[in-house]
Amino acid sequence: MKAGLLRRLARFLRPYAVQLTILPLLLVATNLLALAAPLLSGWAVDAVGVEAGKVDFPGVFRSCAGMLACYGLSALLNYIVAARLIQVGQAVSHDLRKAAFDRMSELPVEYFDTHPAGDLISRICYDVDTVNATISTDLLQIGTSALTVAGSFVMLLLISPRLTLVFFVTVPLSTVLTSFQMKRVHPLFRLRSKKLGALNGFAEERIDRQRAIRTYGVEEADLRQFEAYNSEASEAYYQADRASAALGPSVNFINNVSLAAISMFGAVLYLGGSLTLGSLSSFVLYSRKFSGPIREAANLLSELQASAAAAERVLDLLDEQPEAEDRPDAVPVEHFRGDIAFDHVDFGYDPLRPVLKDFTAQVRAGSLAAVVGPTGAGKTTLVSLLLRFYEPQGGAITIDGVPVGAYSRDGLRRRLALVLQDTWLFGGTVAENIAYGTPGATREQIVEAAKAARIHRFITSLPEGYDTVLTDGGAGISKGQRQLLAIARCLLTDADIVILDEATSNVDTETEGEISLAMERLRQGRTCFVIAHRLATVRNADRILVLDQGGVAEQGTHEELLAAGGIYAALYAAQWTAPAES
Repeated sequence: MKAGLLRRLARFLRPYAVQLTILPLLLVATNLLALAAPLLSGWAVDAVGVEAGKVDFPGVFRSCAGMLACYGLSALLNYIVAARLIQVGQAVSHDLRKAAFDRMSELPVEYFDTHPAGDLISRICYDVDTVNATISTDLLQIGTSALTVAGSFVMLLLISPRLTLVFFVTVPLSTVLTSFQMKRVHPLFRLRSKKLGALNGFAEERIDRQRAIRTYGVEEADLRQFEAYNSEASEAYYQADRASAALGPSVNFINNVSLAAISMFGAVLYLGGSLTLGSLSSFVLYSRKFSGPIREAANLLSELQASAAAAERVLDLLDEQPEAEDRPDAVPVEHFRGDIAFDHVDFGYDPLRPVLKDFTAQVRAGSLAAVVGPTGAGKTTLVSLLLRFYEPQGGAITIDGVPVGAYSRDGLRRRLALVLQDTWLFGGTVAENIAYGTPGATREQIVEAAKAARIHRFITSLPEGYDTVLTDGGAGISKGQRQLLAIARCLLTDADIVILDEATSNVDTETEGEISLAMERLRQGRTCFVIAHRLATVRNADRILVLDQGGVAEQGTHEELLAAGGIYAALYAAQWTAPAES
């Protein structure tokens, strides 16, 4: 890995500094024992000698026993180091995942609007696992290789400085080749991780939308799109692995050339009497120990580059800027009266394409205000601004006369309850889903909220009642029932302001009636902000705001707007008038 990348990872390695300091010492001891074995092997060869009947059997046995002891102790220490590194790797990956998930909880909503969920999942799971593999396995191989190369080179110099000159030619060649290849391969592995993230994002989205896919019969089109993503990911994998695979054979060729040169020149030195047979034997063994790790390092290149690319993706996520902190003088929120005012608000997700332009409106405390208008008029954008998911680019939004930016985000959002068109439920019991926004709620409070939301009878009909486990986002229960569970969740939070964003748009008329009754219970004593396409649900609103082209085109009660004969009257007529036959 690059030095800069290691510095960025250092904060996760720092808690394990003691272990990471002791482990190299054990690794040094391991390699010293392993390096002693070839020397003992040479002594054993010299003890055998070259003359018949003059074998020094005690010397041979002592050398062999020493070799066995060295290899045995080396293996034991190597196991200890490997086990501890695995433990450190798992701990670091745990900390990385936690830090990544913590950072996601701090990021602004707009980040998730521009980054696919599958790519984020890939970073937290696949990329962290890749880093873990490097710490658990590759670091041990790298450390062992470095110590083996250094120790073997010292032993080679001690045995025969002249024969060691061979490596002054082959090692620079291997170093230059490895350095060149690393610079070439790194971008390919970063692209590989990116393409895998895109593939995961597409697959996650399509798995979540299987009903729509089957309904519209677009399986073949989806398969073609998946094939395109899959082909791009496979091609990126192939290019990265192909580029890295070329290095191993090249370095191996150089190492084999060096071995051939050692055998030839070593034989000359032996015949000239400058080198004993045992020393030549030891030199050959040390040369293999010297060149072997270089070859292994070349083979590790692909894993190291993949790990570096994966670590960069995880660290890039950690380096993303979180939501701006609350002001030092942020106003704590215990209760809202519920007066909401939008004062000449300007906003656009792209500043060059505004969604709201000079938007001005007021909602009185305890009233029911409805926002209607054509698709794209900016209705849901108002909710995002009110919850401070985004900040207005002009104007101000106030609650009880105080700008929303002056409140703490957590305090503001806890006093607002939101029911969306697409409600979400998580894997857990019905009771846990209702109490999600109110940790510590009692069973009696949960049941009371369910009764108020008119969902208690349905819950008691389930096999385990409130303890029935919901899976796959609430599969098996209708959208209307999910909406009622979401309303029960809001009732339990006892929020001061309730926002209903298209809460009845996906249900039948009968269920809509149930939801409307639950909503009536929900709005009692609260300011209620309703966004709706189905105008029948907002006829009883105290004030209806009609949005068009980023501003308030009309406002008034249902009767007043119908009498005015403007945009609202046209929308209402379009929903209640059957289309003419062609």
